[in-house]
Amino acid sequence: MKKTFSILSIFTLLIFSNLSINSCGSTDDTVSCFPSTPINVTLNLNLPAYNVLNQVGGWMYVNEQQSGTRGLIIVRASDINFKVYDRNAPHICPDNNTTLEVKDNISIICPKDNATWILLTGQPTAVSSVPPKTYPYNYDPTGKILTVYY
Repeated sequence: MKKTFSILSIFTLLIFSNLSINSCGSTDDTVSCFPSTPINVTLNLNLPAYNVLNQVGGWMYVNEQQSGTRGLIIVRASDINFKVYDRNAPHICPDNNTTLEVKDNISIICPKDNATWILLTGQPTAVSSVPPKTYPYNYDPTGKILTVYY
């Protein structure tokens, strides 16, 4: 009876330990304190303000409409593909200097700890192993309308 209780206690302890370890810290794509806000942005790339997004490698910050708590970084990754990144650092809780910035037109950097990612792919290169949070989008190449949503 004592042996069964002991084994059951250890088993229960392991289950609760595993649950508590996995419930804190980070999820697969961001830390648990990452803000969750609706994203709903429509850009007409025919307008001069968005002309930079007509060239592959072109990028811009978007801080208008419903673009999250700190805005978005939108990058033209290919003729028909874009990357839309949240400007909140994905690996640390929002704080002073955790708004992602584009550096030298090739990387994204977190000013707080110098975590870096490749601008065109979002692949981490230093400090963080978590890529920036990305959002889905629809692109109508005929009308050059880019809609980002979440």
